[in-house]
Amino acid sequence: MTSLYPQSYLDYLVQFHVERDYFECHEILEEYWKSAPPHERKPVWVGLIQIAVGLYHQRRGNLSGAIKMLTSALALVNEHQSDIRQLGLDSTALNTLLVQRLEEMKQGKAYHSLSLPVADSALQQACLNKNSAKDNVSNMEDVYLLNKHTLRDRSDVYAERNRQLQIRQERRKSQPD
Repeated sequence: MTSLYPQSYLDYLVQFHVERDYFECHEILEEYWKSAPPHERKPVWVGLIQIAVGLYHQRRGNLSGAIKMLTSALALVNEHQSDIRQLGLDSTALNTLLVQRLEEMKQGKAYHSLSLPVADSALQQACLNKNSAKDNVSNMEDVYLLNKHTLRDRSDVYAERNRQLQIRQERRKSQPD
């Protein structure tokens, strides 16, 4: 049953429910989404990415960023309910969870872990069995998990940017005036 789902989505669910690494969720699904030709990219993936990013922001205390992301995610979830269901999620329950979370944030309630409502029991079992027998809660003491976007090693990205800059500079030099 789980072979119906892309591996990146399964990895996303593991990171979301077991590791609670919302930044990694974003990285995994964004790479998957971008791997499709632009005209074939499904907005449902953007909605799931935005849920993870929204929770990442909320956990870090960036409520305005969290509200913006989750509001956008809610719109995509509502617009693409059939795609949500095809991914083994309960679209009605997901809508309710997002509305509740947005209301909690507007009321100033503290972050707490959120689990996506997985309707496909085989999918849920497959994802959770990869690393754990149960959903975990966010480790609020893990500084790296909470601030991964600022603490991760980006040397490969910087090296590639510099390489591309050098290529552009060489092209400019070789072009006649």
